[in-house]
Amino acid sequence: MTSTLEIQSGPTSSAVREVRVAIIGSGFAGLGMAIALARRGETGFVVLERADEVGGTWRDNTYPGAACDVQSSLYSFSFAPNPGWARSYSEQPEIQRYLQTTADRFGVREHCVFGADVTSARWDDASRRWHVTTAAGEFRARVLVSAAGALADPTYPDIPGLDTFAGTVMHSARWDHSHDLAGERVAVVGTGASAIQVVPAIQPVVGSIAVYQRTPAWVVPRTDHPVKSWMRLLYRVVPGLQRAVRAFLYLFREFLVLGMAKNRRFLKPVARLARAHLHSQVRDPKLRTALTPDYTIGCKRILISNDYFPAVAAPNAELVTAGIAEVRPHSIVTTDGVERPADTIVLATGFHVTDLPIAKKICGRDGRSLADVWSDGMISNRSATVAGFPNLFLLVGPNVGVGHTSMVYMIESQVAYVDDALQTMDAEGLEVLETTPAAQQAYRDLIAEKSKGTVWLAGGCASWYLDEHGHNTTLWPDFTFRFRRLTRKLDRENYVGIPAGATSEQPEVAA
Repeated sequence: MTSTLEIQSGPTSSAVREVRVAIIGSGFAGLGMAIALARRGETGFVVLERADEVGGTWRDNTYPGAACDVQSSLYSFSFAPNPGWARSYSEQPEIQRYLQTTADRFGVREHCVFGADVTSARWDDASRRWHVTTAAGEFRARVLVSAAGALADPTYPDIPGLDTFAGTVMHSARWDHSHDLAGERVAVVGTGASAIQVVPAIQPVVGSIAVYQRTPAWVVPRTDHPVKSWMRLLYRVVPGLQRAVRAFLYLFREFLVLGMAKNRRFLKPVARLARAHLHSQVRDPKLRTALTPDYTIGCKRILISNDYFPAVAAPNAELVTAGIAEVRPHSIVTTDGVERPADTIVLATGFHVTDLPIAKKICGRDGRSLADVWSDGMISNRSATVAGFPNLFLLVGPNVGVGHTSMVYMIESQVAYVDDALQTMDAEGLEVLETTPAAQQAYRDLIAEKSKGTVWLAGGCASWYLDEHGHNTTLWPDFTFRFRRLTRKLDRENYVGIPAGATSEQPEVAA
């Protein structure tokens, strides 16, 4: 069952466009879903993208030093290997180019509607369609796939006086490249994955840099290196070699799960490596102590860097461990009463992960938004569907995150699950497919059981992996191959459906 439609960019006429599938977002998840549909001949879909280009996180995060912390051969689509990666760990511009060329290669750019920021998506029981309102017009879709992602909307800290700062304030995910930092007094708030890339990149050019640290991170060496031209040629001539490298990297990283989710003793060698890395790069005992975490490694995201510690230890750098009390027009005051002048403040403060902004815009059968349904924590079946939200599928939703390996592996697993659901609807002639409350409760219980005793719950830290209730609603707490096995096909027994043409009063069809 396919349909053809004309795709436009930017503001359009007021006519409502009918589509079979509407996909929100064009990062790895959105493009992966679109390519899956295109590869089996589906044409009646659109990719609604709020920006003017594909790429998602890798389009938006252009801060100095932005790069991936998973090896390139693994952090890419399995069906679209890139033998030409320049480095073992790719930098942001190269990953963005990869996504652009992949979109073009598989012909999904023509399905993208750019400038289509989704303001609301409402399920209508009468028409059995999703009514999606965007900045580029109205859409009516049989199926809605949210691929908005967890690293899409920056989190801005609630710091007294921040709005009174007379200098420049920018979030790492919204970098202002027109602003010259040369010679400036720069304050970086945060010491997470973005900060440890930003700080070394700008430290050599700024006048001074103050890094405001709330909690130190575990940092291990970054084994990054250029990929030799002969190796890139070999990958082209013998594609199986790159697939073998990918498999090795996957298995190597999967061993971390043994320590994170099974037995924390297996993390001890990683902790020893991190401590040795810190001791070799930071000679000042006082600074070294301030940079030493007091929680189990893996409780927060393990970071990789060879130049963060040297940058923080540089003569023009200062690590500030006191909390920020307030921001004044030209300075930052910490809780110990010290005032430090600043010309620019860089907020490396992360994203809305456990409170996805898109959840406020998606309203299901009874008019309640996903955010309302998730007020006590995100819940789903197989991380993809929610009871009360017919024909809605989530990519990179609850409990899909991983702290040790490539998110692209998880995304491909989810795409296969959603695609099987769509094909099941076609095969059975279903107009509506919806998971049951019992199924999502069973999945929540499974996640809770698997999370017990893991480093994320029992490692002695507070992280964005956990929601405000202390529940793990972001990470998959087990080996990723088990997630793939769980999502290989639709668990049809956990869904009810309404056949096309049936009245809403007719009994729902279960397998």
